[in-house]
Amino acid sequence: MKSGNGQRKRLPRAERERLIIEEAVRFFSEVGFEGQTRALAERLGVTQPLLYRYFADKEALIERVFDEVFLRRWRPEWEELLRDRKRPLDERLIDFYQNYCSTIFNAEWIRIFMFAGLKGEGVNQRYFDIVSNNILKPFCAELRHDLGLPTAETRPICEEEVNLAWALHGSISYIALRKWIYKLPVPENIDNLIATSVRAYLQGSGNVMKQILA
Repeated sequence: MKSGNGQRKRLPRAERERLIIEEAVRFFSEVGFEGQTRALAERLGVTQPLLYRYFADKEALIERVFDEVFLRRWRPEWEELLRDRKRPLDERLIDFYQNYCSTIFNAEWIRIFMFAGLKGEGVNQRYFDIVSNNILKPFCAELRHDLGLPTAETRPICEEEVNLAWALHGSISYIALRKWIYKLPVPENIDNLIATSVRAYLQGSGNVMKQILA
């Protein structure tokens, strides 16, 4: 953050903090969470002590990266979309995953998620909890309604149902893994692939759901 004459520019605190977070997201997505804050400071053109004026320690910085990459990109309207029974369930689910993939389908999101899992950071479990509670369990309730099965109010959603829903979620998330982790080709427009995956899941899940609740 230096000016053209080599002197450090004085920025408003909020602006400097924003620049640090943006660069930290890029940094950790490239080198993983083993990357040192000293190296991050060098990339930013600041001193390491200056970083710690904004974040108490490295863990606090990682927390902010998690908030930026995962929480700030979460859309509450996704949950409303899944519960809108004026539309067929397959349309709702396809619409959700097409919107969801437009958020996660970038290198920073998927690489930070993978690095966090490898390091054992708790951010992965926290994110899994958000997906499970706000997307997968509501989806299971909607699938029961679509199949004429007991409601979640009369019979709570069980682990087997959620695991079944994770199978669909995982297969769609794997598209991003193929592109950004394994460097494998994926369709330029993934909307058709998402729609096919959702319809195949719904066609095959009915009997399994009935067996689970039998």
